[in-house]
Amino acid sequence: MKVIVADNYEIMSKEAANAVAAQVKKNPYSVFAFPAGGTPIGFYAELTRMHKEEGLDFSHISGFILDEYIGLPKDHESSYRFFIHNKFFNHININPEKIHVPCGLAKYPEEEADTYERIIKGTGGIDFAVLGIGRNGHIGFNEPRTEFGSRTRPIYLAKRTIEANARFFGGDPDAVPRQAISMGIRTIMNSREIILLASGVEKSHAISQTVHGPVTEMLPSSVLQLHPNCTIIVDEDAGSELKPSPNGFVPGSGVRTMIY
Repeated sequence: MKVIVADNYEIMSKEAANAVAAQVKKNPYSVFAFPAGGTPIGFYAELTRMHKEEGLDFSHISGFILDEYIGLPKDHESSYRFFIHNKFFNHININPEKIHVPCGLAKYPEEEADTYERIIKGTGGIDFAVLGIGRNGHIGFNEPRTEFGSRTRPIYLAKRTIEANARFFGGDPDAVPRQAISMGIRTIMNSREIILLASGVEKSHAISQTVHGPVTEMLPSSVLQLHPNCTIIVDEDAGSELKPSPNGFVPGSGVRTMIY
């Protein structure tokens, strides 16, 4: 597992954007999984800048968002469909027909999840997944105790996740939906390349356990230790509990890279 510790959030965001840009240039028809949440906002802003100022072309990529709240209409300001369009898709030249987000108002969420999984498989699978991480180690909305073999499905949010996400709902935990449709852990792990982003000291313990802890369903992100092409990109605060790499580190401009 490769871990890149950036001096600050801005550099972290640029490192992640550079990785995605390299993938787009290598394969303009790449299939991506994208996250919502506070951490990737700077990453999306940098990709948008690359598109507008450097001509980075997204016209052939496919984009799958990792998850969506059940019960929110697509135009709700706290829905992930609204988020990904507002922060990213509305500002680049992605083909609308290649944007995929689960429907939060689907009458039968299980069928919606199954359809989403089939669409992912129909594209040939995810080439490049970008992940965030919860304080409890969730990836997507795969909470602790999620089976590593899980596919896209409806799930219940953990209390800790609801409390953390209340900031997107006016600070009111009662306004946060209790369920979501989430890409499963197996679906994510089948991605050919993965990067995980984390910023802030509140994510430092989860990052430390993801890298150094046992691989356990109690910490879903720990499964990334088993992926053959996974990079974790964090700022100094999120990386503050990491142990030194036995291989030392490779310095760079505002970053240091470690292999575990």
